[in-house]
Amino acid sequence: MKHLLSRANAGVLAQLAWSNVLLGFDFDGTLSPIVARPERAHMRERTSKLLARVCRLYPCVIISGRSQPDVSARLRGAGVRHVMGNHGLEPGFGLPDFEHEVSRAKPILQRALARWPGVDLEDKRYSLAIHYRRSRQKQKVRAAIAAAVAALPVRMRVVPGKLVVNLVPARAPNKADALLHLRAKEKADTALYVGDDVTDEDVFKLDQPGRLLSVRVGKSSASAAAWFLKDQREIDRLLATLVKLREERRP
Repeated sequence: MKHLLSRANAGVLAQLAWSNVLLGFDFDGTLSPIVARPERAHMRERTSKLLARVCRLYPCVIISGRSQPDVSARLRGAGVRHVMGNHGLEPGFGLPDFEHEVSRAKPILQRALARWPGVDLEDKRYSLAIHYRRSRQKQKVRAAIAAAVAALPVRMRVVPGKLVVNLVPARAPNKADALLHLRAKEKADTALYVGDDVTDEDVFKLDQPGRLLSVRVGKSSASAAAWFLKDQREIDRLLATLVKLREERRP
């Protein structure tokens, strides 16, 4: 992985800004810092203002694990062209079927995990998230979650995250599917995507040199991303650079 904002790599973003590019971002851990309680997540004021400027200069998409209404409400009127929720499946096709599968799985998981303090089951209508950040027995809770999911009567794709286990209907599209669909819809030649978690690896694994610039928040040898930002606060520097490069090319 290479640091995207290093002086040696300045030409990479400059070339991107001159291209017909779609910009994609995750929300939690990317545009917004990770917080102990997910409902309190929000962008810093500077990030919000920079994102609004970026959205006036480039077509942008946010692809979040949150529900679409939830993440949309946290974007503070930034003017994002596309907002995708539930790991890229919302909006999309097959939503009633996915909702039905989630509604079948939810009560079973609630019963199975009721004995574990500090475990919160979040219903995002088309997917579920089992948060265990508050648990004092994280190893045992992870095992209990795995056992409960294995016993479900519906097939769920398990996507681990930072002290959370995401459950998405097995047939549902993922973040990579969403980004490729929107890149084609926008008739963009290339795309940049920035994310920080396991759910973003579906995009990072696409391996499309010249058509996709994959950027992970935080360097990791286990990630398929080609580029990295040092930490979440560097997102402001990235957004500011993208604004400056596109404004400089204006006549």
